[in-house]
Amino acid sequence: MVVFFSIFFAITLSISFYIYIRGLQSIPQTSTLRHAYTIVFWVIALSFMAGRLSESVLPSFITDLLVWMGSFWIAGMVYFLIAVVSIDLLRAVNHFLPLFPSVITENYARAKYITSAAVIAAVGLLLLGGHINSMLPRVRRLNLTIPGKSSKLKKLDIVAVSDVHLGTIVGRSRLDHIVEQINSLDPDLVLLPGDIVDEDLTPVIKQNVGEALRTIKSRFGVYGSTGNHEYLGGHVERACAYLLEHNVTMLRDQGVKINDSFFLVGREDRLSAQFTGHPRKQLSELMAAVDRHYPVILMDHQPFGLGEAVREGVDLQISGHTHYGQIWPVSYIVKGIYELPWGYKKTGATHFYVSDGVGTWGPPVRIGNRPEIVYISVKFE
Repeated sequence: MVVFFSIFFAITLSISFYIYIRGLQSIPQTSTLRHAYTIVFWVIALSFMAGRLSESVLPSFITDLLVWMGSFWIAGMVYFLIAVVSIDLLRAVNHFLPLFPSVITENYARAKYITSAAVIAAVGLLLLGGHINSMLPRVRRLNLTIPGKSSKLKKLDIVAVSDVHLGTIVGRSRLDHIVEQINSLDPDLVLLPGDIVDEDLTPVIKQNVGEALRTIKSRFGVYGSTGNHEYLGGHVERACAYLLEHNVTMLRDQGVKINDSFFLVGREDRLSAQFTGHPRKQLSELMAAVDRHYPVILMDHQPFGLGEAVREGVDLQISGHTHYGQIWPVSYIVKGIYELPWGYKKTGATHFYVSDGVGTWGPPVRIGNRPEIVYISVKFE
């Protein structure tokens, strides 16, 4: 966790400093706004770091405020960076090939003021719209047919909710709304394939978020698997114990036969070895303990190595992790990393669904994608 956040903060501080310098250059040397700008900028830019580092020391309302403010800055930083780089490129082009109209060149100081104000307003509107979008998950429906084999069931209705990231940002009220949507779908089975909680379990306990998990209604229960964020917090055992205490059965490199009708397998997160020193079990080892005369559903948080599930005869794999980038244009990076960054795919006899998640990590903002609750109706034939 220390390494992860050290790298994360180093990158964000570097980008923030670049944005700060370019913003400062737009304010005249004699203006008293320079001092106010410096103070406000760095209070906002450092608030996420300050909030996360002081959660166990300062009162919760102060750390919550800092984390919220800093989380919005992470998203804002991306768009301020795009704006500043774009402006710098235009200035470079204008140096060699003059293209700025006289209204800019004749009063350059005024043009910088207007440009800065326009950028701030545009980024602010983007963040507001992205925040509203992040709180309105849609239900994405999928109909699949899987060989029934020895299953007693003809149909299974699954609700999958990945990447909830319970914590300071996604708290009790948000989870209550998510649970309400889950229950309205009347599922047979509810799956939480990783990143159920964020790095720090403290705000989850403070808000008694687990009580909302207890209210999920499902014919065959609620099952989860670990994600990288359960490990990043350094307390995966504590997190899993908390979830189990609140009616979420965690499958950690194990499978379970449900209703004498199908097998559900949950893998440890692929990064677990970096935190425990012990690699997760191979899928072939897990499948060796499964009766393949029954349908097999797999939860694997990170959608890497999809061919392994095909080779081992998994019927349906459900993953998350990618957030589909969460904020544009990060989605283009995600597309370059993952074979299936979001959505449905079938390879051979194996169905795959990668959810972009229902919650958020870092900025409470989604731009270019919608949070989702996945409703999968499976017919066994």
